[in-house]
Amino acid sequence: MAEEDQSLAPPEWPEMVRKVRLRTPARLLAGRAGAGYRTSTQLELRAAHAAARDAVRAELNLEHVFAPALVEEWKLFEVSTQAASKDQYLLRPDLGRRFTENSRAELLKRCRPGNRLQIAIGDGLSVTAVAAQVPALLATLHEEAKTRGWTVGQTFVIRHCRVGILNEIGELLTPEVAVLLIGERPGLATAESLSAYMAYQPAKTHTDAHRNLISNIHARGVSPKDAAVRILNLAALMMKMGASGSRIREELRPAIES
Repeated sequence: MAEEDQSLAPPEWPEMVRKVRLRTPARLLAGRAGAGYRTSTQLELRAAHAAARDAVRAELNLEHVFAPALVEEWKLFEVSTQAASKDQYLLRPDLGRRFTENSRAELLKRCRPGNRLQIAIGDGLSVTAVAAQVPALLATLHEEAKTRGWTVGQTFVIRHCRVGILNEIGELLTPEVAVLLIGERPGLATAESLSAYMAYQPAKTHTDAHRNLISNIHARGVSPKDAAVRILNLAALMMKMGASGSRIREELRPAIES
């Protein structure tokens, strides 16, 4: 960790406790009052739980999630899966893996197929994560992909999205590599963690075994800048090997210097 997070390990704590606490945001060695947490820790826990619930239940809305300038810059537009509501999305994961007919038509109308890289943004289980991480990550992905000479498809946003939607993106837009930036299931350490699921030429028969994942993209995990480097390096490896998923292994390289 480049900088010490004083909220995890205040300087007045013993050195050994500080070392343990700085390695994880988990509530270890946080102190106690009798057999339970201290009041401050208990309140932090309840606030984290509330934030996690809000992140799951929030609805994706372009006007509220992203700044108007970002929507205009990347010409973002919204499509939907067959899950008609957040409740249905949570109860029927299968519906979150298929586009509505109107969304398919909209994608074919507004997106040019056959690009080297296609980026999509899905709400997943945390709209909070999408709002917090995508703006910086999206800009870096586009810039660095173009420096590699790759064509990048029109980015779009998917409401009520599950990871399996990658298969339909592959069938409709036929990219060489598809990247889905999607909100992770929030925990009690953070509700702002994003994942990047990736697949080489995704098809309707693909399963999780055909996909790769870069997870924990957030302030205390993988930074958006480092995540962008890893995503593009992994995409390049997929293009080189002509495969994704269990057949390849991510080759970690030094991140871009600040």
